[in-house]
Amino acid sequence: MLGSIDANAGDQLLGWDTDQFNTDVRELTLAMVSILKAGGLGTGGFNFDAKLRRPSIDPEDLFLAHIGGMDAYALAFKLARRILAEGKLERFVADRYASFDTDYGRDIEKGKATLASLEKLVLTKLGEPTPRSGKQEYLENLLMQYLHG
Repeated sequence: MLGSIDANAGDQLLGWDTDQFNTDVRELTLAMVSILKAGGLGTGGFNFDAKLRRPSIDPEDLFLAHIGGMDAYALAFKLARRILAEGKLERFVADRYASFDTDYGRDIEKGKATLASLEKLVLTKLGEPTPRSGKQEYLENLLMQYLHG
């Protein structure tokens, strides 16, 4: 179960949190998908732990920053619900990780498999894996279809 979300952003090029109001709907949509899959926030919420940028000195700037942040989160929530309802992303992930639903996959997840047992499995049954595309371009385009309608 999740609690509250510290709702701010950083600068991707700097690599650290700069307490900016997050307006990146793409980034927020992916986060909202994870939040919804985890069952939501229960009694928690979003803490806009953010501040204006230094050159933003008018009271209107603070008002606009909050509106922009809230609007971005609201849109991301709507998009994430649609992504989950349509199931394309979920089906892709299920197919990609289908081996986790096999006997040996379940053994790995439960901690029952050892390196020796997996080596034997590969040498006697599975053989060399066949390379398979990660379909990154498909996933990026799928997300863009949701973002841009």
